[in-house]
Amino acid sequence: MPHRTVYFVSDGTGITAETFGNSILAQFPAKPRHVRRPFIDSAEKAYALVREINETGEREGARAIVFATLVDREVLRIVREHCKGKVLDMFGTFIEPLEEEFAVKSNHRVGRFSDVARSQEYHDRIEAINFSLAHDDGQSARNLAAADVILVGVSRCGKTPTSLYLAMQHGIKAANYPLIPDDFERNKLPTALIEHRRKCFGLTIDPERLSQIRNERRPGSKYAAIENCRYEVNEAEAMMKRDGIAWLSSTHKSIEEIATTILRDIRPDRLIY
Repeated sequence: MPHRTVYFVSDGTGITAETFGNSILAQFPAKPRHVRRPFIDSAEKAYALVREINETGEREGARAIVFATLVDREVLRIVREHCKGKVLDMFGTFIEPLEEEFAVKSNHRVGRFSDVARSQEYHDRIEAINFSLAHDDGQSARNLAAADVILVGVSRCGKTPTSLYLAMQHGIKAANYPLIPDDFERNKLPTALIEHRRKCFGLTIDPERLSQIRNERRPGSKYAAIENCRYEVNEAEAMMKRDGIAWLSSTHKSIEEIATTILRDIRPDRLIY
């Protein structure tokens, strides 16, 4: 497959175009160059974009792929008529059939963030982010009763990025609490977690991968040694099994997959909105 460039074009942020486009591209054995072009909201910007896309195609010897979420009809017309790339109009593909099905015209609103700051959902997400930051890596055991989920596992197994993703994307108040050698010596969950055991969800990781990650942070340390990583992972998994805590390995799973599994098991209501 020749070298190709993929454009994600929108008169909003471009996040929808990029997210959807990347889901489609993942089905193909290609690694194209990605270019996001947000806020293409005027004819002048549209013509400049068209020139860029056409020049890119000529330079690479293969036309660019363009994932577009353009609501402005004039901007979309310019891109469709003058762009030599392969234009995939994602809104047109779905909105027009739905207008027909619902028997109502869409509002053709640019982006989905224009009035989001006034919504309760947005407020809940900000509150969840603040909660997750305050309860990152066991910084605070206060108010754990307010948590939707408490992620447990050894250091560097993926708890922090998962908790922040849950907060940012789903408004979930996710605390995370590390399991450390002292816990394994005591052979029981940290005291702060015992009464909230039903909210706990465990993450584990392949010891070899854990050692690689820790060596990037503290090379050559006991903390990163493969023997220590094997010990901590084995002890953490044994503890979670003993206390009936559901868990999964983050070694080969994306944050999105981990978060979806947690929602399914801990907060299935959040999969309905």
